[in-house]
Amino acid sequence: MNIWMVLIAATALSSVLCNVLIPMAWRTALVDMPCERKQHASPVPLVGGLAVYGTMLIMMVALLPLEVDIRLFLVSASFMVLIGALDDRYDIDAGVRFIAQMLAAAVVVFGADVQITQLGNLFGTGVIELGAFSMPFTLLCIVAAMNAYNMIDGIDGLLGSMAMVAFAGVAALAFMNGQQLPLLVATILFGAMIPYLIRNIGFKYRPVRKIFMGDAGSMLVGFVVVWMLIMLTHPERILETWFASTPDVTPVRPIAVLWLIAVPLMDMFAILARRVMKGQSPFKPDREHLHHIFMRAGFSARQALAIISSIAVAKLALGLTLEWMQAPETVVLIAFVAIFALYLLMLKNIWKIVSWVRQQRHIEPSN
Repeated sequence: MNIWMVLIAATALSSVLCNVLIPMAWRTALVDMPCERKQHASPVPLVGGLAVYGTMLIMMVALLPLEVDIRLFLVSASFMVLIGALDDRYDIDAGVRFIAQMLAAAVVVFGADVQITQLGNLFGTGVIELGAFSMPFTLLCIVAAMNAYNMIDGIDGLLGSMAMVAFAGVAALAFMNGQQLPLLVATILFGAMIPYLIRNIGFKYRPVRKIFMGDAGSMLVGFVVVWMLIMLTHPERILETWFASTPDVTPVRPIAVLWLIAVPLMDMFAILARRVMKGQSPFKPDREHLHHIFMRAGFSARQALAIISSIAVAKLALGLTLEWMQAPETVVLIAFVAIFALYLLMLKNIWKIVSWVRQQRHIEPSN
């Protein structure tokens, strides 16, 4: 199967679905209304996630053997998209949304037996086996990823860029390790994101109807990303027939996949820690995310997008390089923790940094 044809087909199908879904969004009031926390001045259709989901569903049904693992994944993804769409339309309570996320994750964890069973040789003392903690740990990872991508969706293009970085990383690792299934799925999703990203960012020389991803899309992205990361690290646990037909498949070391989602992951944990330390609910929306900080420093939304995307690509490149070189897992872990610690240190002193940047850029402070 020509992977480039899959990419082109996914891009074209997603573009068609965007055109079909936009008028439906207006008829059903599935639009994001302006408010004081949002930058857009007029309602925007929330159909990006639905277009990506539709493309993924159609192409996976058409191209993959519908064994129980794939069917359960699609059922779980469909349920998650439904809950996300209802949240987009009716603003579901955070607790109800969390329960729905757990249920969706449980379908693949318990139903398809998709689990993270080991974390690799992180400390040089042997492979860390999770044993009885495999299932709850996998559930936690899936729910954490869904919320990480949901929380980072704050400026035009950011969620799409972070998703495409992750999908590109999955494709690269899959290619490096002879894993055809995650390579195919990542290619489908990468292509499906292209029309959304074009519409979400927009281009001055060719106006297009703007759309947002919505909670349906952001939670789908997090869910699919973790599912593919488990495929990479535990290929024998997903679609055993496919795995048996490709004996040259080798698993990716678990520590390597963290680099694919480094920016959303670090941003989420830093935000949650700050909210808890302030005595606030960890689910309370605020304007303390990484993109907000860049914008308060005087950068435009597009400049912030370019900077954060560049950081994500740099982290991905570092992670891929370390995996290609087969650097000791302890070294890879230390590098990841060191970068996260540097990020937390930067946030601790962020207003000093912002003040310095403003002085350099001669920008007046803003509230």
